[in-house]
Amino acid sequence: MDIYGAFLKKQIVNYLFGSVVAVLAVGSLILLSSLQISMVEYFRLMIVLCISFVIMAVLEIRMFFRHIEPIRAAMKQQEPTLAVMEKAYLRTHRLPRYAIQRILGPHLLGLSLPAVLMTYWMIRNGLVSIPYFYLLLAVAGAVLIAGMHALIEFFLTCSAIVPLIKEFRNRALDMYNVDFSLEGHIFVPIRPKFLVSCMLIGTFPLFLFIMATQIRLNNYKYGSEAGLQNYWAWAGLVLLIGTIFSSIAAWLLTRSVQHPINELYQAMNNVKDGRLTQIQDEYSDEFSKLVAGFNMMVRGLQTREQQNIQLLDSYFTTLAVTLDARDSYTAGHSLRVAEYSVIIGRLAGLNGRELDDLRKSALLHDIGKIGVPDSVLFKDGNLTEEEFDQIKSHPVLGENILRQIEPVEKMAPYLSGVRSHHERYDGKGYPDGLAGTAIPLHGRIIAVADAYDAMTSDRPYRKGMDHERALLILEQGRGSQWDPEFAGLLLAYFGFSPEESDGDQSGKAG
Repeated sequence: MDIYGAFLKKQIVNYLFGSVVAVLAVGSLILLSSLQISMVEYFRLMIVLCISFVIMAVLEIRMFFRHIEPIRAAMKQQEPTLAVMEKAYLRTHRLPRYAIQRILGPHLLGLSLPAVLMTYWMIRNGLVSIPYFYLLLAVAGAVLIAGMHALIEFFLTCSAIVPLIKEFRNRALDMYNVDFSLEGHIFVPIRPKFLVSCMLIGTFPLFLFIMATQIRLNNYKYGSEAGLQNYWAWAGLVLLIGTIFSSIAAWLLTRSVQHPINELYQAMNNVKDGRLTQIQDEYSDEFSKLVAGFNMMVRGLQTREQQNIQLLDSYFTTLAVTLDARDSYTAGHSLRVAEYSVIIGRLAGLNGRELDDLRKSALLHDIGKIGVPDSVLFKDGNLTEEEFDQIKSHPVLGENILRQIEPVEKMAPYLSGVRSHHERYDGKGYPDGLAGTAIPLHGRIIAVADAYDAMTSDRPYRKGMDHERALLILEQGRGSQWDPEFAGLLLAYFGFSPEESDGDQSGKAG
């Protein structure tokens, strides 16, 4: 209800700004100040103006609350139905048009009709000494002021409804997984909006000045010094108020154009930088079509991006499976290492892109073994020092292979994990002899996952050890061979307890 309350507060402020300033300020300061009448007559006309203003306000407020009833109903309910929210969403988009109807309907008639009738009665009964044709000028002035007020109220309402539109869209997404959008439907076309706005902005000060001048000069003989001595001061006031109204309307008009353009420009920059974000459709004119077209383009790019991601994932998986297929004993090794690495990474707080980069690095961690001869890789007996050096070269070979893949920057996140997964935490590993946290993050995680799977998998020269034995070795190597934090996370994931393991070993020994 906070958003709804803020909306009502903003609408009240807009109404007071438009109505009070237009009716009281312009009506009393310009039109009534142009009359040369006694203070008593001036006071009587001010009473007429105030009574008419109250009638106008009552009629307009009643219509306003009738217009916003679907919005109030949707905001009042904790869990409104989808139909209720959709009705409120569409009604919100119509509010700027309803604002014009209110002002040119009950606003105009509620003010001018009672005011003309009461003033006519006063003239007939001699309470006010002004010509009858002034009533026609007053009606024309009311129409002019109402038109300018309607223009300003329209643009202010366009701004005020934006939080409501966003709220209904977000609630529909959260509760029903439905995204409200006009999808290009137009409630107020730009062409008439600009034509009427520019016409009023250009002609309002002129017509206001002409009408006020007619009343002002009619009270004096043309050329009399008494009638013209304060003319320029008075004319300046009329022009100033007319210019202020036109300036406000022009500013609101340009803002209504700049806002969607700025949003679209920012969204295009996001797309350029790879952030495929859609724009919330909060517009009721042709910009809604533009936003709908942009969002359609983004959805197409998102689909292609998802397809590219799936293609790349399958490419990495294919490489890993192809590598593992060289040896039936290590089949599935890369996939399992990737799975364990993701478990450790998720427990360590990685998510999103970081976790995906880790998974891909783990899938390709042994890609360099492609460059190791089969006679060395699959040898049953002990390796010579030269052969072991060939085995130790596979992290660097793997990094060099990935560096050949274009675009280079796309493969960069996977290089460190591939190169450093055989580094030891105590600095006795290879190929660079790094120690501690100097070892890249992916390398430290993959090292734990790789070691566990290697220990529990069968090899040509040995059978894989049991799960508990492998966990015990991981526990013993924490802080020396493996990063203590990441080894501890995998141990905790499997529910390993060093005390229980020691007890089991003692029982078996006995």
